[in-house]
Amino acid sequence: MRDGWRPLAALALLAGWLATAGNIPLWSAVWPVQGGLGWRGAAVALVWVLTLALVNLAVLACLAVGPLRRPLGVVLLALAGVASHFMLAYGIVVDASMAANVFQTDLREARDLLTPGLLLAVVLGVVLPGWLWWRLPVRRWSVRRALWVRLGVGAAALALAIVLLWLTFQDLAALMRNDRALRFLINPYNSVYAALRHGVGQRALAAQPPERIGLDVQPLPAAAREDEAPLVVLVVGETARAANWGLNGYARDTTPRLRALIEQGQPIVSFASVTSCGTNTQTSVPCLFAPEGRAQWNPSRAQENLLDLLQRAGLAVTWLDNQSGCKGVCARVPSRQTDHLQVPDLCRGDECHDEILLRELPGALQVLPEPARHVGALAVLHMMGSHGPAYFKRTPAAFKHFRPECTTAQLQACEPTHIVNAYDNTLLYTDHVLAELIGGLAQRSGPTALLYVSDHGESLGEGGLYLHGMPYTVAPREQKEVPMLLWVNGGMQRRLGLDWACLQRRAQEPASHDHVFHTVAGLFGVRSAVVDTEHDLLAACRRAG
Repeated sequence: MRDGWRPLAALALLAGWLATAGNIPLWSAVWPVQGGLGWRGAAVALVWVLTLALVNLAVLACLAVGPLRRPLGVVLLALAGVASHFMLAYGIVVDASMAANVFQTDLREARDLLTPGLLLAVVLGVVLPGWLWWRLPVRRWSVRRALWVRLGVGAAALALAIVLLWLTFQDLAALMRNDRALRFLINPYNSVYAALRHGVGQRALAAQPPERIGLDVQPLPAAAREDEAPLVVLVVGETARAANWGLNGYARDTTPRLRALIEQGQPIVSFASVTSCGTNTQTSVPCLFAPEGRAQWNPSRAQENLLDLLQRAGLAVTWLDNQSGCKGVCARVPSRQTDHLQVPDLCRGDECHDEILLRELPGALQVLPEPARHVGALAVLHMMGSHGPAYFKRTPAAFKHFRPECTTAQLQACEPTHIVNAYDNTLLYTDHVLAELIGGLAQRSGPTALLYVSDHGESLGEGGLYLHGMPYTVAPREQKEVPMLLWVNGGMQRRLGLDWACLQRRAQEPASHDHVFHTVAGLFGVRSAVVDTEHDLLAACRRAG
């Protein structure tokens, strides 16, 4: 065309690109099912490609007008290209919780994701087609002609798409019943919907003050000396999955030091079957500290949490974070972030190994108000743990026991066994950190306890999935089953009247994040209408009187 492309031809070209090259993850998931149904299944799949192209055309005909045409096209190409890379590379899907992860990602997490594969995807899927789209000569139409033609073409394209969906509805319904996560693979609408839903939820959350809880709680009595007051350390792990936890029967002993402490008689129980509240930190951490439990917890509801309840009871509370923040949980308590520290052998750049939490803990406790420390203290340690995809960065050289390990964040480029080696080394280091922490707490004479639980699990390539963040209803067990253990010293056992044999039996029964709020409150003896003793893991094992 000597004088340029017709506007609708240009839009049709972009609509086709987005429906095909921009949706490779979607069609890669659809084709194995439809292609196996013979020629009819293949034909239906091709009809769906055409349907998506028609929907794209209808949207572009209405929105890509005037000065918006070029930038809107580039934005859509970027959304589809980048999302496709991560979906193909890690097997993730794009939903509201994944959008929350994106908005909450800090610089060090983002750097781990900057791989050669991402660069190639951006060049081939965004830069080149975006440059061609921007340079594409397009004829100018009069405003009146453009309005009527665009509306007409948009309506016709949408009507034809609806007809095609109706003709293939039975096939589509069957496919969606078998794989409900497919709707989160439709580029670029998955990213737009997820971002909008996350934004609306965050705006609603920011517009309301947090609902107060535990207003009926009575202040706890103070001890005569600080070292007689109860101390509980709650360690929130990161991305540790139960399947690779040595104490849970994993073939490799990824928890040798904790096992040794148990053999030496330390009062440690490992809970055998624990499920998380979510499959990502943004969901699991706030839910973990909420009283309702996963079934009733609402992420759009502004509400106080366990830390607020304990402060209201007169306890000293602090949060130490070696990761990307507390997700709002620690907004009303003293907190410290470790990424700015420069400690030889523990920190490099803007990241520190988890032993930095042990170094910072005594000082964080000491600066809390002294009257509150005489009542008792809770310290929450938020670990870097097994955060992926750069598992190899999470461990010091001394803990690289399983070799060879994957030394890149581009996991699909590594041998499966090398990925597992790198991941298992992170658990070996977590075992060391917890054992060191228990060793230090064991020197204390007053009632003391440590509760460790991971926020969610991780996929290491099973079924083509990596990392985490799948929608909970379709997420594999590797992303939902997590390790949890409890250590209580003699002083805490006597304070609670704890039957240790009973607790060991209870640890073999199912548990979940739903129990954490009530168990920690129970360790301090906090009583309130929001504390449910039936969800306190220790309640049934306390001797009467």
